[in-house]
Amino acid sequence: MESITGLQYIRKFNLLLADDSGQGLDFSGLKVVFSIKKTDHQTPNTADIRIYNLNQMTVEKAKKEFTRVVVQAGYESNFGVIFDGTVKQYRTGKENSTDTYLDISAGDGDVAYNYAVVNGTLHAGATQLEQIQLATLTMQQQGGIRPGFISNDIAGAPLARGKVMYGPARDYVRQSARSSGATWSIQDGKLQVLKTGELLPVQAVYLNSKTGLVGTPEQTNDGIKARCLLNPMLKIGSKIKINEASIQTAKLPDTTKDAAPNKMPSIAADGAYRILSIDFTGDTFGNDWYCDFICIDVDEAAPEKKQVKDAED
Repeated sequence: MESITGLQYIRKFNLLLADDSGQGLDFSGLKVVFSIKKTDHQTPNTADIRIYNLNQMTVEKAKKEFTRVVVQAGYESNFGVIFDGTVKQYRTGKENSTDTYLDISAGDGDVAYNYAVVNGTLHAGATQLEQIQLATLTMQQQGGIRPGFISNDIAGAPLARGKVMYGPARDYVRQSARSSGATWSIQDGKLQVLKTGELLPVQAVYLNSKTGLVGTPEQTNDGIKARCLLNPMLKIGSKIKINEASIQTAKLPDTTKDAAPNKMPSIAADGAYRILSIDFTGDTFGNDWYCDFICIDVDEAAPEKKQVKDAED
């Protein structure tokens, strides 16, 4: 089943700063500018947020007590979480003689990624999936990371003998993912592991000029680049559909007979793509309210054409 986003003309935004117990303050009614970057890479996603004209008491309270930031954005008809992470730094300043700001730099799963250390053992016959699960449990206990979608199709020969695991949890996830032909990342506080070409089993999004597509998508070396109105349904590894005729074909650079041809990512004949990266940019009192994303042909992402059966199928 595909989702065709409804009319998007009433923006909706929520920004929550919270402490370790989940108690916090809502800054939704203020001028807020944000830039959120998400990828399918293992390094944590990031958010840069600027809140304007807070009183000094609130600024000091935020600096002393609040360690978590959750951003929800979209429209009345399509609203959801676009970032859930840990505050890395607060900074204050003035843009001019009247406007002050509080800057927040945050990382998604930053604590677990950098500091979670696994200390355990696996039995003989254990699988790569069990190694990932033990590392994920460690990240959850030491950094608050929860299990997200973890592919059941994690291959690899069972261990011939027991294995002692001691070291950064991320290294064990990396080892198992690499040996299984998978990628892993942390998305909104959840560990996500997808086989190469596998699709996140969520609702596919269909984009055109009537459902939020802005400008003309472009074929590039990195993939198909496109912009749309801010849409929280876009997820790393999820499926998106864009009409083939809407995409501007790239011009290949000139090559000599001795140079290897420059193969560009393909334009999907069926319009189905897998999202690799998303940049969310917004200004609650300004014009910016967009997603800039890069995606690749689903079939190109999965040479064996083995994708997770999602809601559309």
